[in-house]
Amino acid sequence: MVLSNAQTLLENWKERGRYLTIAEKEIFLLTAGDEKNPPLLILHGFPSFSYDFHAVLATLSEHFFVVIHDHPGFGLSGKPLDYSYSLIEQAEVAIALWQELGIRRGHLLGHDYGTSVASEILARREQGSCPVELESVTLCNGSVHIELSKLLITQKILRNHTFGPILARLVSKRFTDARLRNLWGDKSRAKQEDLDVLWEAANYRDGRMRLPQISQYLRERVTFWHRWIGALERLDIPAHILWGKKDPIAVPIIAQQLEKEIPNSQLTWLNDLGHYPMLEDPDAWASAALAFLERHK
Repeated sequence: MVLSNAQTLLENWKERGRYLTIAEKEIFLLTAGDEKNPPLLILHGFPSFSYDFHAVLATLSEHFFVVIHDHPGFGLSGKPLDYSYSLIEQAEVAIALWQELGIRRGHLLGHDYGTSVASEILARREQGSCPVELESVTLCNGSVHIELSKLLITQKILRNHTFGPILARLVSKRFTDARLRNLWGDKSRAKQEDLDVLWEAANYRDGRMRLPQISQYLRERVTFWHRWIGALERLDIPAHILWGKKDPIAVPIIAQQLEKEIPNSQLTWLNDLGHYPMLEDPDAWASAALAFLERHK
């Protein structure tokens, strides 16, 4: 069988990583860089996967030992039916995976959905139940402040128990590509190749049908608001708020609110970029991320 370009790229990404079984879940993991360097622990967003960082991985791994995995239900990881897809459990999987790798300390970076997983990890850290010592955290274009976000209509439908599964079955690639392009600060910078790989991964092992279950995380952002925002308000490690300012979902006011409530935090605007700044302008995003991280090694 002849593979499409997107399928080939996905297979190549798969070959760069490996699988671990964590909490009886098959987790795809990719590492890059010298293991002697400080670990950079990356949590990707929704509805994409670790490939979001493919264009910045080489730059980041020159300075850090980069560890990135696909959350259960995403990308190349297992997509079980009998799983809660709760952000609480996603955090547990991430921590268990880092422990399996023997990581005792590191810098945490979350994008989009990953910022909520990161917030749960920070809440556990505050309670003394995170075995990995975190040296800094970077939050990038995520709607932890769900009350300030501008959710897409598709996001609202997917979390609906009746209509979500219908949308997941019927949504087309053309429709998805158009919606994703709208998330870039400049639509012309959205590479078709990246969109094709994201679509291929979303359908890998029937993953698209898990989107309604995964989308319940939007409700958890309300349920656990006080737990997660409280942990951010009391944070005592360096924090970087790295934000594509033209994001139509995780809008700028969210970044401003995070800067206001997280003690001694730093806000860096990427003025012309949108929701996927690491794909839209990899050099600008990586430069801004490393400028902060290098100061806190």
